[in-house]
Amino acid sequence: MPHIGTLTEKSLHAALKDHLALPGDELETPVEGFVIDIARKGMLIEIQTGGFTPLKRKLARLLEAGYHVHLVHPIPAAKWIVKQTEGGRRLSRRKSPRKGRPLDVFFELVRIPHLLADPGFTLEVVLTHQEEVRRDDGRGSWRRKGWSITDHRLLEIVETRVFRDRDDYLACLPGDLPHPFTNRALARKLGVPIGLAQKMTYTLEKAGWLERVGKDGNAHLFA
Repeated sequence: MPHIGTLTEKSLHAALKDHLALPGDELETPVEGFVIDIARKGMLIEIQTGGFTPLKRKLARLLEAGYHVHLVHPIPAAKWIVKQTEGGRRLSRRKSPRKGRPLDVFFELVRIPHLLADPGFTLEVVLTHQEEVRRDDGRGSWRRKGWSITDHRLLEIVETRVFRDRDDYLACLPGDLPHPFTNRALARKLGVPIGLAQKMTYTLEKAGWLERVGKDGNAHLFA
């Protein structure tokens, strides 16, 4: 008999749960009215392969109740696109040019910056190699010309990074940043798009770890 929530579970989520689970853990168990991926003595582990917005209420409620919540988020360092017919017959496989990095987690952390400073919250970023399965069923996005993304498959875990406190998050900032600094300076030092730099400073500011200290023309200055 499948556990609660496993009937629609995707391959990547299931594989990460198998990788993380230890003997004695409870899987897909109810806590505070929510179903938790892994309940361990002293810790609740949530695996989120998609965006963080659906988790905001759940995480806040669990932290308010005094639980230690460990959020696990995979990012594809390398990804292969597998195309299938509507019936599931494989047509092709190619490597995507996109390469993920741990800093990409800030694209989602902007949804929950108020939770990062909670002493009961920890975050684990898992860099993976994975496959994205697409089917020619006519029900997908117009950007993919009707192809649907039906699954993600874990191929390999290549790196993990755990964020426990303020210092772990601020370690994402280069040590040779000017003081104060702009988003453009941060983006240039990290070699990332300015949009990601903006999400980083927004998140760290809302968490209480950065402060706006003025402006340089139209650009905000952070310290």
